[in-house]
Amino acid sequence: MHNLIFLTDLASPDLAPYVRFNETQLFHALTPKPGLFIAESPKVIERALRAGYRPASLLVEEKFLERDLVDLDHEMAANQTGGLGETPIYVIKRDLFGQLSGYNLLRGALAAMHRVERPDLASFLAMMPSTHPRIAILENVVNPANIGAIFRSAAALGIDGVIVTSDSADPLYRRASRVAMGTVFQVPWTYIDAKVWQEKGISLLHHFGYQTAAMALRHNTVSIADPRLDEVDKLAIILGSEGPGLREKTIAQSDFTIKIPMAAGVDSLNVAAASALAFWELGNRKMP
Repeated sequence: MHNLIFLTDLASPDLAPYVRFNETQLFHALTPKPGLFIAESPKVIERALRAGYRPASLLVEEKFLERDLVDLDHEMAANQTGGLGETPIYVIKRDLFGQLSGYNLLRGALAAMHRVERPDLASFLAMMPSTHPRIAILENVVNPANIGAIFRSAAALGIDGVIVTSDSADPLYRRASRVAMGTVFQVPWTYIDAKVWQEKGISLLHHFGYQTAAMALRHNTVSIADPRLDEVDKLAIILGSEGPGLREKTIAQSDFTIKIPMAAGVDSLNVAAASALAFWELGNRKMP
């Protein structure tokens, strides 16, 4: 049985995460505990549940109630997770659903999910494979769509973990997790404070045995296909902001500066596209 609650307007305080809270308010909704985030579509919700995130509530359009709950129940049974239990499931009609921000992009149910504590850097790196780990560092990547696309590529192309500087967009923003198709719950990741990263991030990675490869346009670069990169046991691939790219200090302290060879007349790719190519070449792909 499901805990269904049928509503006829959006004024209920229980709907605040869906109707009135912006991303920042969701992030701080339960301070000092980790806050909330919104997961969109049964597939993304299912992946969040499978990864251990707890739902605070669901919001479902009445027209698609049976379809969405059948999909979720099927996935929960297949993966032997705890399912939805007594989680409140708010049900509204299409005209109310259409008043929600971004309705034209929505694909089925929404869920307000509890965030989890992210591990510190040492604990996170201890989670990585003991041999040949490949991780990505996202430095000041501020576009949520790019964050989502990078995570999707990381999941598909053998990146073992992602470290996100705190001045980047949040991987759990609605747009980021939607573009990622839920892979933000599949790839291990954590934050690093932007100031800590700027002051000693590279040295911390070196302390844990990682060599670093900064993706940047410089004269002294090596190709992402350079065989020396594959010989590195622990490699961290660093990607920078969409506009200015990586900070000069990050580039100067890195062990390698790497580039993607391109045709004449084009000097760079969008960071998400560049990440896919770099991960394809440098990741630990498990091909069938």
